[in-house]
Amino acid sequence: MRVVLFNHLFQKDSTMRKRFEQQLTIGQLPIEAVCINPKSKNALDELLVALKAIYCNKEYNEKIFSVLEKYINSGKKNTGRKGMDLWCIFVLSQVRLCLNISYDGLHNLTNNHRSMRHLMGIEKGFGFDPVEFEYQNIYDNVSLLNDEQVAELNNIVVEFGHGKIFKKKETTALLLKSDSFVVESDVHFPTDYNLLWDCSRKCLDVVSKFLKKYKNIEGWRKIGNWRYEMKGLMRELGKASTSGGQKKQERVTVAAAKYLKKAYLLVKKLEEEMPGLPIKDMADLSLIIVLEHFMALMKKHIDLVDRRILKGETIPHEEKLFSVFETYTEWVKKGKSRPSVELGKKLAITTDQFGLIVDSQLMDEQQDRDIVIEVADRILSKYKVASWSFDKGFWRKENKEILQLEVPRVVIPKLGNRNKNEEEEERSPWFKRLKNKHSAVESNINELEHRGLDRCPDRGYPHFKRYIQLGVCAYNLKKIGRQILKLEREELEAILEQNRAAA
Repeated sequence: MRVVLFNHLFQKDSTMRKRFEQQLTIGQLPIEAVCINPKSKNALDELLVALKAIYCNKEYNEKIFSVLEKYINSGKKNTGRKGMDLWCIFVLSQVRLCLNISYDGLHNLTNNHRSMRHLMGIEKGFGFDPVEFEYQNIYDNVSLLNDEQVAELNNIVVEFGHGKIFKKKETTALLLKSDSFVVESDVHFPTDYNLLWDCSRKCLDVVSKFLKKYKNIEGWRKIGNWRYEMKGLMRELGKASTSGGQKKQERVTVAAAKYLKKAYLLVKKLEEEMPGLPIKDMADLSLIIVLEHFMALMKKHIDLVDRRILKGETIPHEEKLFSVFETYTEWVKKGKSRPSVELGKKLAITTDQFGLIVDSQLMDEQQDRDIVIEVADRILSKYKVASWSFDKGFWRKENKEILQLEVPRVVIPKLGNRNKNEEEEERSPWFKRLKNKHSAVESNINELEHRGLDRCPDRGYPHFKRYIQLGVCAYNLKKIGRQILKLEREELEAILEQNRAAA
């Protein structure tokens, strides 16, 4: 059967994008007719049923598409080739995070999963030619979203869940729980000498691209040997550092001296040869910029290795870099035995009694106690709150005092010795009850990690922030979908019970 490929139609730079295809073609199945088994407890089914509920609700359908159009279609004329529908972009972005899969896995599902294709509005029946997407179409279009846009979409999803699914009344106050965890970057464990190797190989990679493009460049006949020797000396230093035995420090010093000597020579050669590299187009210019960037980082790590190993200095934490690729990465120690160290960024989340995440904040070199007032300003401006619980990491006297002005019951166990009044408060029944219920946020964090927020595979800080917001949104949609299926099962069981009683 012939397959229709939309590689030429759905381009990232297209200007004409519809919300969804309103006019059904022959054989096309309507999105409203998507059928999900209410007995299913599969994560994808829960997500799809939530997306269908939002699509079929006129009020929230309009809100979702207004946000998508504001960002994706902003400043573009309604002319040109047809782009991927906004609804397809939204669905694909949520499926990827909900199932914690790669773009390859998403590509496979998009072209083969019938229910998902039906919800996207691209499934056809009666033997008509199927619509399929190329991998690059999916990657380019999902990448159009940004963290601010997804945060707005998530606010709409939470509003939909409260009002339409969990039937929260406007006067009902929220019971909140806040905690933080680390979303890891996709980086290897950093040491100053292996980061020096990373910088070296990237410099050599850039030079290799010039050599491949321009055959007349001289002076790099032994570029492969440079790479081989630098890597060998790095591994020799690593082996000396991790092994024991007598005269270990002497072996480490000798290995480091040899490694640094070679690194100095490479920097010198790069500085001599870089002016001779041709710059004939923008691609060449971008390669030169990359080369200069990694040369600067290479010099920095030569200095760090020299000071730490040869001169015996203790390097201040603020001078260290934990990845030359994901430079935003932080070294996070939360006092746990396993893992003792995590590499990434801390994410603070606040959940309500329905399990929905009503607020999330990525922390930039901050501790839990530093963000309490900032989070409270956002949440209390939108919601009425009856109680709010934290763990000891959020304790600060002024944090509790300010929260108590707006929140009747604030649970923040004091970090350190307690006075008589604080002791009485923490022994009170309501404090103990809310403190015990606070552990529910740990299960929310565990599920978030299953929604992709254990480790971010996307490169670059903007993509890291977008990935986190997509994970939070997918989590909320799945929670809503689970509740919808639960209500459908209860309704089905009630009907069956009535039939049995009538019989």
